[in-house]
Amino acid sequence: MQRIYLDNQATTSCDPRVLAVMLPWFTERFGNPHSAEHAMGIEAEDAVAAARAHIAALIGAEPREIVLTSGATESNNIAIKGAARHASATSNPRRRVVTLATEHKCVLESVRDLAAEGFEPVILPVCPDGHVDPALLAAALATPTLLVSIMAVNNETGLIHNLASLAAMARGHGALFHTDAAQAVGKIPLDVQALGIDLLSISGHKLYGPKGVGALFVRRRPRVRLAPLFSGGGQERGLRSGTLAPPLIVGLGEACRLARAEMAADDRRIATLRDRLMDRLRRAIPGIALNGDTAARISGNLNLIFPAATAIDLMRATPDLCVSTGSACSSAALEPSYVLRALGLSDAQAARSLRIGIGRFTSAADIDAAAALLAEAHAEAHAAALAEA
Repeated sequence: MQRIYLDNQATTSCDPRVLAVMLPWFTERFGNPHSAEHAMGIEAEDAVAAARAHIAALIGAEPREIVLTSGATESNNIAIKGAARHASATSNPRRRVVTLATEHKCVLESVRDLAAEGFEPVILPVCPDGHVDPALLAAALATPTLLVSIMAVNNETGLIHNLASLAAMARGHGALFHTDAAQAVGKIPLDVQALGIDLLSISGHKLYGPKGVGALFVRRRPRVRLAPLFSGGGQERGLRSGTLAPPLIVGLGEACRLARAEMAADDRRIATLRDRLMDRLRRAIPGIALNGDTAARISGNLNLIFPAATAIDLMRATPDLCVSTGSACSSAALEPSYVLRALGLSDAQAARSLRIGIGRFTSAADIDAAAALLAEAHAEAHAAALAEA
């Protein structure tokens, strides 16, 4: 049986159109973009500049506000630790850094790491739908705060946070506002100017671009200042030294260009497929339920709790169906999702939860086959449980 890929929150496939524009930069166009003394270096430099412009256009930024990185994990580290270390270097007295219990591991660990440097990590709980209580955030901000980091879209539940409101609250208290937008860029409209965002992280492989490349938006007006995390030649405004990779950057730029042109159409088609899958599963599996906010969520995500089978058992029974139990970065740990536990689910409920990610290349046939496979696997698990009882 052909594999059915429904794990598009973990990674997306590289769009063939993206791959096509990347390939020449691996072969005949191999110049170093920092070698501006000759034609091949200039050619690579120009390609990087064009890609930077496409990335900026997708989020309403200026090209010079885009710092190219290896991915969202690096971007998040630069944003959070860079802001903190610049504050330390300039004797800024603000030491509080606020985030949510449902953030990606790289954000949570970056914030926690700052405790060793004299900062005060504050990790706020969330409501059962995944949103933060505004009163709770306001109370945290009553103490002078350096930075608030809240993701645009949750990687497990697909929840869309109200960035405009959250950013306004943070900046109203004099704090910088950073958002990990890895799961949002290319899927929902984002405008850093309209939303009042100071720092925003992007990952190429979440929007049909290549792995190993990403970007960080760093606001210029009013200017956001960061300390670099490592030393080198001073590339990327001195924030991210190292030779840039034109093939990957060109791919990210093309992925952003395509997303800007096709995002609305993709969203409509993916939402239709999501509703089709949910309808079939509800008819086949009474009692199946959706985790998190049922309305404020991206179209491609379904985080489902099954009534009578664990996610691991379902996955073992459907080896040709590629789905997941949660964050790919935490998959080595065979323990219930910390995100779902933060929503108030018990360990048993979290263990029965499966994340399904629908994407640009998912077909209606994929959806129908996935529904049938999951329904059959659940029925068999339920029957086995009844037989043991």
